Amino acid sequence: MRWTQTLIPTMKETPEGAEIPSHILMLRAGMIGQVMAGAYTYLPLGLRCLRKAEQIVRQEMDAAGAVELLMPALTPISLWEQTGRVEAFGDVLIQFSVRRQNRKVQMALGPTHEEVITDLAARHISSYRQLPITLYQIQTKFRNEERPRFGVLRTSEFLMKDAYSFDPSIEALNESYEKMYAAYCRVFDRCGLPYLPVEAESGPIGGDASHEFMTPAENGEDTVAFCPDCGYAANLERAEVGARDSTPPNEPLQQLKKVDTPGASTIEQVSSFLGCRPQDLIKTLIYTADGKPITVLIRGDHEANEGKIRRAVGAQTLELADPETIENVTGAPVGFAGPVKMKQKVPIWADHDIATMQNGVTGANQADAHITGVNLSRDFQVGNFADLRNAVHGDPCPRCSSKLTMQHAIEVGHVFKLGTKYSQALAARFLDDQEQQHDIIMGCYGIGINRIIAALIETSHDPNGIIWPAALAPYEVFLAPLKVTEKETMDVAGQLHDALTEAGVDVLLDDRDVRAGVKFKDADLIGVPLRVVIGPRGLKQGKLEIKWRWDAEPEMIDLDTAVETIVGLIRRERETAARFKDR
Repeated sequence: MRWTQTLIPTMKETPEGAEIPSHILMLRAGMIGQVMAGAYTYLPLGLRCLRKAEQIVRQEMDAAGAVELLMPALTPISLWEQTGRVEAFGDVLIQFSVRRQNRKVQMALGPTHEEVITDLAARHISSYRQLPITLYQIQTKFRNEERPRFGVLRTSEFLMKDAYSFDPSIEALNESYEKMYAAYCRVFDRCGLPYLPVEAESGPIGGDASHEFMTPAENGEDTVAFCPDCGYAANLERAEVGARDSTPPNEPLQQLKKVDTPGASTIEQVSSFLGCRPQDLIKTLIYTADGKPITVLIRGDHEANEGKIRRAVGAQTLELADPETIENVTGAPVGFAGPVKMKQKVPIWADHDIATMQNGVTGANQADAHITGVNLSRDFQVGNFADLRNAVHGDPCPRCSSKLTMQHAIEVGHVFKLGTKYSQALAARFLDDQEQQHDIIMGCYGIGINRIIAALIETSHDPNGIIWPAALAPYEVFLAPLKVTEKETMDVAGQLHDALTEAGVDVLLDDRDVRAGVKFKDADLIGVPLRVVIGPRGLKQGKLEIKWRWDAEPEMIDLDTAVETIVGLIRRERETAARFKDR
C-alpha cells in the first residue's frame, strides 16, 4: 500500500478529551475517529489491526475445535424475559420497539448472546450424540454505556468473540473450559499482550467458576489482587483475604458511652468529629438477602464485598436495604446503625477483622448519635464470621504466607462455567443413552477484540508513538524513500514494495514528497515494526538502512539480498515476537 493511496490522518497534538495513551495514540495515529460518545469509526490502519487480532482469535478457536457461526445483533425481548435478564442488565440493555403490520414488536440489541445461542441449541440439539460442541462468533455487541470513556476501552458498540460450549456432564464441561482457557493463553501470547488469568465473579452472566484474563496497566479500571510468590490472582470482587490474627489486643475495656454526633453519619465525618481513626469504627450495614434483612459488620476503613456476603449467607439475591427497612431494623435513619440493642433481632454477620476490635465506635441506633467503647461479646453477639470485605494491598495471601499486591488492569477476556442457568430457562435438553432427558450444561467464553488493540497500546508505547508486535501491526514494514523526486530511488522503492508484498509481507510505502523527519515521525507514531530507508547515499553503496521500531540504532543490509533478508526477519518476528518481547 502507498501512503498517498490510503487514509492515514495523523495528528501532531493531543486531541481534546483524550485521557489515556491508547485513546490519544489511536486518534493521533489515524486509527479511529469519534462519531459520538462511545462510538468510533475504524479508519484503515485501525481496521487492519482489528482484523489481525480477529484472525488470531479465529485461528485459535478453530484449533481448539470450536465451530464458527454468526448470530444477529437484533434479538427479541421475549428471550431476555425468559431468562430474567431484562432486570439484571437494567438500562445497559438497549431496548426499543418497531411497528410491524400495525403491531408493536419489542426488541433489544444484544450485549451478549447466551439467550440466542441457547434457543438455537434447544431447537437443534436433542441427543447426547450431538455433544459436546462449542460454537462461537465474532460479532458487534451493544451496551448502553452510561459513561463512555477511554477511547475504545469503554464504548456502547464493540467487537467481541463469544463462544458457548454445550456438554452432557460436568466432567465434559471441565474439558471444554480447559480447552478454551488454553486457547485464550495462546491468543494473548500470539498478540504479544501481557496477561494474568484471575479468579472472577460471573456478574449478570450468571454461572459457577469464572476467570478473567487481565492485562496489567496503569490506566486499567479494574483492580487485581496478586501474590508475587505463589501466583494467586483474583479480581477485587473475588479476591480472598488469607488467615488473619484473631487475637484481640490486651487492652482494658472501656465503658459504653453515647455521644451526640449531629450531622455526622459517614465514616469520615464520624472519625473526624470524634478524633478517632476510621479503623476504630464498626461499619454496620443492613442488607436484604433473598428479601430478608441481615446485618453485616465491617471495619470502618474497609469496603464490604457484596459477592462474598451473598455467597457466605447462601443467598440468590443481595442488596442494600432501603431506608424504611433500615429504620425498622435499627430504629434509626441511615448512617446511625450499630449492633448494640437493635430494634429487631436479625442475623448478624461480621468480617473476621471485627473479632480483634476493642473499644470500637458504632452508631447508637438513634439519629445523630454514636456509641464509643463498644466490645464484642460484652455488648453484642455475632452469629457468623466470614471473609466479607474487599482485599487491600498488604493483606495476607489466601494460598501462602506472603502478602497480596494490588494492580490496575484491563480485562481482555472472560471465561465462565454457566452450568444449566440458560438451558433450564430456555428448555435446551438432550436425551442420554438411556433415553433420559437432561439439561445441557453450558460454558461461555468472551474476548474483547477492540480491547486487545487498546490494551496492547497501553502496555507498548513510548513518547514517539505506538510500538506494535508484527502480529498486530497494521503494516509490518515501512518503506521510506528519502527523495521521491529521484527516479532511481522510487524505482527501488517500488520494486521492494512489490516483491515484499508478493512474499506476503504487509508493506506501507511512504511516497509523500515530505521531509525525511516527517516520515520517520509518522512511522514511529503508527508503530510499524521495521523501517526501511532508501536513500541516494545508501543506493550508491548498494545498501539499505533498516531499523526496528524499538531499537535505538539502525543497521545496514545489502540491497541485492534485501528482499530475502527482510522477509526472513519479518516471518521470524511474526511467529515468535522475540525482538518485540526482548525490547
